[in-house]
Amino acid sequence: MHSFTVAERDVTQAWVTACNKLDRKDNPGRTGLHTVVRIAEPTRDDAVFRAELDRLRIAQGLWPLETVASTLFPMSLAARSASPGDLSDRYRRMYPMIKRYPGNHRGTYFGRLVSYPAASGSGVDQLGSVISRLQTQAAGSKIAAAYEIDLAATADTDIEEASGADLLVHTAGKDNGYIGFPCLSHISLQLDRDRRVHAAALYRSHFMFERAYGNYLGLGRLLAYIADQAKLACGTLTVVAGHARLDGPITQLRPLLTGTSRFAA
Repeated sequence: MHSFTVAERDVTQAWVTACNKLDRKDNPGRTGLHTVVRIAEPTRDDAVFRAELDRLRIAQGLWPLETVASTLFPMSLAARSASPGDLSDRYRRMYPMIKRYPGNHRGTYFGRLVSYPAASGSGVDQLGSVISRLQTQAAGSKIAAAYEIDLAATADTDIEEASGADLLVHTAGKDNGYIGFPCLSHISLQLDRDRRVHAAALYRSHFMFERAYGNYLGLGRLLAYIADQAKLACGTLTVVAGHARLDGPITQLRPLLTGTSRFAA
């Protein structure tokens, strides 16, 4: 089994290091099991590198990285929203239209966070619950690592009994595909004694070229938003992939991964 743990400062460095760990002569399939990528500053990345990677992605017919990131956190909409509740309301109103876009017919990750399809038939807003619980716990005398954002429920009814920190994406009994949405299974939030919120995300599979960089961006922005709204500091992001694969045009990717590509001005 090929596995690794990466710890880097920002999204770009973490993604490049993880890809290079997969692109090895002794790993002809360029795959890994239970890989771990830890990002100390998950809201930071190299804009020039991202633009170069985007050009390569678009040439392959893939969405821009900002589009991928927005499925996890719609940053521009959040900037125009007065509160988490306002953000959730606005996104829910837009959600039917968003799901008409190619690739979104089963929904988006952020859509599941603010409009989870519970057994009652109504969409449940989970984002505000997480922020509220973090605020309450941070104001108390005991601050501990006890904030689970569980994206995989055993039954739809679990959402009704879950604590305020549970964010569910996977809908049991409905999301039965072996591949495709949702690959993100679980997010766990931890609040440390320095009042920083850390996140760990578990993916059942992760395609490094197609999705990972954009997912890192989106998860980092989601974490930062939750922390900011709870008046806490943004901590580290850790992403665990049950199965990771370096996909895409590897010959064209390698100059980016080795730093020999001519970046855009």
